Amino acid sequence: MNIIFVEPYFPANQREFVRALKQVGATVIAIGERSKDTLDSSLQSWLYDYIQVRSVTDINEMTDAVRFVQSRLWVDRLESTIEAHILPVAQVRERCHIPGLSVRTCFLCRDKPAMKAALRAADVPCAASIGSGDRDQIHRFAHEVGFPLIVKPRAGAGAAGTSRVNSHEQLDHALDAASVGRGGEVAVEEFIEGHEAFYDTITIGGHVVHEFITHYFPNVLDAMRHRWISPQFIATNRIDNVDSYNEVKQLGRRVIEALEIGTAATHMEWFIGPKGLRFSEIGCRPPGVRAWDLYNAGNDLDLYLEWANAIVHGTRHATASRRFSAGIIALRPDHDGVISHYEGLREIETRFGQWIIDCHLPHENTPTQPVEAGYMANAWIRMKHPDYDHLRYMLDEVGKTVRVRAK
Repeated sequence: MNIIFVEPYFPANQREFVRALKQVGATVIAIGERSKDTLDSSLQSWLYDYIQVRSVTDINEMTDAVRFVQSRLWVDRLESTIEAHILPVAQVRERCHIPGLSVRTCFLCRDKPAMKAALRAADVPCAASIGSGDRDQIHRFAHEVGFPLIVKPRAGAGAAGTSRVNSHEQLDHALDAASVGRGGEVAVEEFIEGHEAFYDTITIGGHVVHEFITHYFPNVLDAMRHRWISPQFIATNRIDNVDSYNEVKQLGRRVIEALEIGTAATHMEWFIGPKGLRFSEIGCRPPGVRAWDLYNAGNDLDLYLEWANAIVHGTRHATASRRFSAGIIALRPDHDGVISHYEGLREIETRFGQWIIDCHLPHENTPTQPVEAGYMANAWIRMKHPDYDHLRYMLDEVGKTVRVRAK
């Protein structure tokens, strides 16, 4: 099978998709924005060919590149795994008559108001929402639904650009920041109280063949607001043994069916609280923040190979062992500047060293990154343990013990 893979270089784990496609027998042609000389020898060895473009989101340029490949050999699939690439690649796929996720599916997985409208029509429980560039319409929505509200980009990823507003005045500030009234548009949603988590899958022909559930501590908006928080997320190994997770699995399957997601990775955010289980949003791509690394460490899997087998052969190769829960804790510097030193690392290694998967501890004098840059922007530690509750305890202890000092 001949596969075109979009952007093999960045972020760093993109190379793993290429490696896996090659390993399961595919001929891989990559399209990316960097010169071929920047690709290391291993990555180049996995590729049959590489085409450089100015922008992988430029539909016309990408169409020309794909058609050039098609002039030389048959193309079975055109695949991308980055949120911002999903919709333009689907549009190129449609132009070039290549099978895969449809433009409709990718649009609905990208545009949050349209996504929620489609899912409400399919009786999936969602927050009330609106997508608009009309300030008066947004204020009328706020009056009807009530505060607090969540304001986010229509096609954003994760918590980037997302804010909670508690009044019309705060709403106006958020709309100003998004240039609403000057050409900008936002998604505005009812605030759903409750615990936040995510449900990830690999699907083949719309059927879930791998699934994982991961919990945020605390919820993402809180984690991205406060420097003093050392946020965590933990992939549970109890997914097959806790009855309450069945409702999440059923919800995820309903969403996948309603959006007609065929063979793909998916990443779905959800809330559970006083109003029950509520869908938040879904992407038809793998999760970010290298969550697949945690799933692999906890389940004796290579999910990149599982994804490649799904794409190339339409089959699942392995089964998740559920041996370990696995999680990450982000460690923020005490203020902006450059890294000075760390405190408490030796104690944590002594107490829990056997359960540490890996870590990232930037060297002295490394510039710090802002809190809103995410979970892996500064220091972090990833751990695993057979008991989910004990893993939570260990990660909490890391948060209480380790200090990242800046100067």
